[in-house]
Amino acid sequence: MAGTPNHRTMQSSLVLPKFSIGVGDRFAHQARAQLTACLRAAEAGVDVVPVWNKSNREHTIIGSEPVGTRAAADRAVKALGWGRPYFVDADHIGIKTVGRFLEPCDFFTIDVAEQIGKPAEARDVQNFVEGHPELVGEMEIPGVERAFSVDRSSIETVANKFLGAVKEAGTVYRHIQAEKGTHGFITEVSMDETDSPQTPVELLVILAAIAHEGIPIQTIAPKFTGRFNKGVDYAGDLSKFSQEFSDDLAVIAFAVTRYGLPSSLKLSVHSGSDKFSIYKPMQDAMRKHGAGVHLKTAGTTWLEELIGLAESGGAGLELAKEIYAEAWAHREELCAPYATVIDIDPGRLPLPEQVNGWSAEQYVRALRHVPSDPAYNSSLRQLLHVGFKVAAKLGERYLNLLGEAEAAVAKNVTENLFERHIKPLFLGA
Repeated sequence: MAGTPNHRTMQSSLVLPKFSIGVGDRFAHQARAQLTACLRAAEAGVDVVPVWNKSNREHTIIGSEPVGTRAAADRAVKALGWGRPYFVDADHIGIKTVGRFLEPCDFFTIDVAEQIGKPAEARDVQNFVEGHPELVGEMEIPGVERAFSVDRSSIETVANKFLGAVKEAGTVYRHIQAEKGTHGFITEVSMDETDSPQTPVELLVILAAIAHEGIPIQTIAPKFTGRFNKGVDYAGDLSKFSQEFSDDLAVIAFAVTRYGLPSSLKLSVHSGSDKFSIYKPMQDAMRKHGAGVHLKTAGTTWLEELIGLAESGGAGLELAKEIYAEAWAHREELCAPYATVIDIDPGRLPLPEQVNGWSAEQYVRALRHVPSDPAYNSSLRQLLHVGFKVAAKLGERYLNLLGEAEAAVAKNVTENLFERHIKPLFLGA
């Protein structure tokens, strides 16, 4: 491979630890239960720091503000005496939506999906390729088993696809930097919403472009093979995913050294909740490369709220049934924004009249993500995953019942996060 350009090392005053988990909390009631799961990990000998993530769309649907997410996180940290780092993520923001996140957040997931694939300025592509001659020729990346022969035309094609998105990320980053000043923040760039997984060469080009743009990213979310549907297990070729994940870790380590990116840079796995079948391959690759990871979860906590309500019986169970009935009645409207990340079989959705006759155990077994349970219904789970808008419309009625069922809800939230996510991925149990 040709010579290496001279890049200074970029660092943020805030550093994201090696292992972190994005914990969504739709209604800002489960921060203590979520943090309890991280405390259990610490007691088991592994630090997994929480990052409370909530997108602009979720805030808009629920009628909440990012300051509420920050307040809930701060209260939980104080109440439980958490002495390790923690963060609040402005999830999937762009230049038009970042404003209300600036003050309360210290982690920004910059989403440039709309710019991916849009042709970049010809001059920008030319300048980038000429400025990175090391990308052309025979390329060997330590940790990637195969070598690559790359010509200038290939690099131009990749740059043309991604350079506009990277430049947009730079614009958003500098806007945040101007507002946050020297207080520091974590920067993530989301590149997962594209048509196909990035090859090792493509990811290296993206990281070179990010370094060229001067963005000190600490996490990057690439596209992986397979489907990452909301709230259910991974669907795809496990062997291909395993190879991609391992290759991506190798590319990141290489780019950190080559381009001076932050040493804390790691992969971010979006829609990572409930992807049970990929946790073992992920852990194997992380051990092989000595790498960390940011696992992003979200609506799984909201589903544990529903499970806790149903388990509590009485009014809680009735409300859980009512929410299903409303979600079923408005399923097309609720599913439309998530069409690319859900896979619901309408024939597997029980009629509301049937669900109304269920016991608490029947409701919980259908919803709880235990794939080995014959009563588990992945279509019902996905519908309810995107159905949090129904609960949002219930307002105080929903929140009051959450309070009444706090013990059952908190137990489910903690056990789900620790037993099904943290233990298999970060503890290897």
